[in-house]
Amino acid sequence: MERYILALDAGTTSSKSVLFDHKGNVIAVAQKEISQYFPQPGWVEHDPIEVWNTQLETMHQVIDKAAIQAQQIVGLGITNQRETTILWNKKTGKPIGNAIVWQDRRTIDICDALKKHESLFRDKTGLVLDPYFSGSKIRWLLESDSKIRNLATSGELLFGTVDTWLLWHLTGRKDHITDVTNASRTLLFNIHTLTWDDDLLALFDIPQCILPQVVASSGIITYTDAALFGESIPISGIAGDQQAALFGQLCFEKGDVKNTYGTGCFCVVNTGLQPLKSSSGMLTTIGYQIEDKVHYAIEGSVFTTGALIQWLRDGLGILEHVDQIEALANTVCDNGGITFVPALSGLGAPYWNPHIKGALLGISRGTRKGHIARATLEAIALRTYDIVSEIEKELQTQITSLKVDGGASKNNLLMQIQSDLIQTNVIRPKTTETTAMGVAFLSGLGVGFWKSKEELFEIWEIDQTFYPNKTSEPHDIIQQWKSNISRFISA
Repeated sequence: MERYILALDAGTTSSKSVLFDHKGNVIAVAQKEISQYFPQPGWVEHDPIEVWNTQLETMHQVIDKAAIQAQQIVGLGITNQRETTILWNKKTGKPIGNAIVWQDRRTIDICDALKKHESLFRDKTGLVLDPYFSGSKIRWLLESDSKIRNLATSGELLFGTVDTWLLWHLTGRKDHITDVTNASRTLLFNIHTLTWDDDLLALFDIPQCILPQVVASSGIITYTDAALFGESIPISGIAGDQQAALFGQLCFEKGDVKNTYGTGCFCVVNTGLQPLKSSSGMLTTIGYQIEDKVHYAIEGSVFTTGALIQWLRDGLGILEHVDQIEALANTVCDNGGITFVPALSGLGAPYWNPHIKGALLGISRGTRKGHIARATLEAIALRTYDIVSEIEKELQTQITSLKVDGGASKNNLLMQIQSDLIQTNVIRPKTTETTAMGVAFLSGLGVGFWKSKEELFEIWEIDQTFYPNKTSEPHDIIQQWKSNISRFISA
């Protein structure tokens, strides 16, 4: 009987389930969009019930598409949008309200009030104080209603990122668990001791009783409720989406780096078994844990990249479909003097300024849609250039290749622009479901479906490598970017 690994990919815009066989082939995929709510400027929310229902629906769809039995699934992995914050009543199972999504900026004031403690947060968590992370979101929810605070202090409330919320439902509302990668993105978890930190919890005034148990990223964690699929399935892998992509790109050695082009852009480099404290605005985080070995990473987070293309479609209306941007950008030979500062949700690494708004600079009477489209692709690549430049300083070495994934990595023009700007080979794998594949690998290793990390190299294949053009144009684009971004930030 053929055996499979099922990966749940709970993203920012959709719930997806992907079934893999032993050769790493995608056997079936099912995907459902999830609603985005923007109740106020800078606020972004999801309905947790919809997140669970759509994820469950895609799981059943994948099993039906593949025409398999649940008993053929030997391991299940969960990868998820990180930092998104959900609080729910553990007795009723009902969330206290919508999930606050990682992009949400409503907690700026909470973070600003704690700035004098930033070095403590930095030392213990590897993160900066920013609304991006879960800690300030939990604090905001607890302060939003005294009844919610009372539920928390009485032990009747549970907190989870999306992985925890899904796992709680998958186990019949039994297990309240997260893994080290997701815990490391909360501003509450000490990445050195691998424990929730009392000092940080006190600063945010968050009771520890609402927090989940923290486990390794790979290994049998628990089992699904048999009532869901007619058979209990081992849950044997959990990782936040960017760490899952790091693993899915086989970035197992110190210095291996990948960049995911999704709603945001996330460049992550494996730094080995010791955390590397960044001096240039990069985040120190946990890459993954297998058994007792923790691999650390540094990460540069860009909040708005794929969302920038969606905005061209939904906000400006110059695209009907996001995949039209490459053709539109190719109608011109350059950006026409346009610089797009993609700060629709503030600026992430290495600037970390949540107050900055986006801007289109250099518009003239000669500006056409193609210039804006090309400047948009360049903005995505330039923000990655910012990150790669800082990572090279941190590692004190030049990156020799950049592995890429995510929806926008399918855009050949963007990938060529990226290669030109960083003057490095950009490698795109054949399997585009890299995030799902990463947690499938973690899950499969956890149940012995694959025997070792070395075995995974036989599965991973290159689709295309983009080589840098040795021209002066990238230098001109970079200088234009540096000039405009510096004036914009200091204004």
